[in-house]
Amino acid sequence: MDQQQQQDQQDQSPIQMALQDYKEGIGVFTKKMPTIAKKYNAFTEACFEKGKLAKKEKQLIALGISIFSQDEYCIIYHTKGCLDEGCTEDEILETVGVSAAFGGGAAMSQAVTLVQEAMKELGDNQPVQ
Repeated sequence: MDQQQQQDQQDQSPIQMALQDYKEGIGVFTKKMPTIAKKYNAFTEACFEKGKLAKKEKQLIALGISIFSQDEYCIIYHTKGCLDEGCTEDEILETVGVSAAFGGGAAMSQAVTLVQEAMKELGDNQPVQ
């Protein structure tokens, strides 16, 4: 890693670093296991296409599952997905509430920290209301 890349990494927030780590990890996996990665990506892309449920509803479901399962990378990724699909702050927080009903305090702790931090940071250019 050169000096500029190190400085860029130091300038990133924890949210941006997590998204970058995920992207880099997927890139490494794709190079090492291209057949599996291609099929996995095709499957997940199909799952998130508009169908009977809108894309934003699917992102809200994925966020809820991510919170329940305590997967911080997916929590950040799907919070971003919710914002990208135009979810409001209230829709995201209602999803968080449902997740907490199943996941208890652990799910709620993710909601009051990571989800809200991600919404604040990633929502700067998004229609969070």
